[in-house]
Amino acid sequence: MTGAVEPLVPKAREEGLAVEELDGEVLVYDLDRHKAHRLNGVAARVWRASDGTRTVSELGAVAAPPDAGSDTREKIAWAALKQLERQHLLTAPLTGAPDGVSRRELFTKLAAVGLAGLALPIVTSINSPAAAQSATCLPSGFICTSSAQCCSGVCSGGFCL
Repeated sequence: MTGAVEPLVPKAREEGLAVEELDGEVLVYDLDRHKAHRLNGVAARVWRASDGTRTVSELGAVAAPPDAGSDTREKIAWAALKQLERQHLLTAPLTGAPDGVSRRELFTKLAAVGLAGLALPIVTSINSPAAAQSATCLPSGFICTSSAQCCSGVCSGGFCL
């Protein structure tokens, strides 16, 4: 008798993060990596529901509209989980993740049923300067001699932009 494969039950990372909910989206600041992440509603629902007890299929049911179909809902959950994993917002790496469908293919499938704007998970991330870096850079409008001096990273015509 062969052993049954355990279903993947992802768990969202909670430590080292500052989390703020805003208009159905979640803003997450990673205190360890100095990165800010914006999770749209779909990605936020997958992240919030990833409590270490729900399977990927169950996460898809939580995150995506029922009229997306069970196969598509699971693909939506995988797309969100892969983005969350890439940004270190899960406690462990995903194992057994399918090659899956590309974001473009997923968007096309969702557009066909009128859900592209509602069901596509999106995690947008930016690096932020550490406190020491931001305290030593020049704000917009200050005189500069190189882009490295400016908080924006752009010195043009002798002024930080």
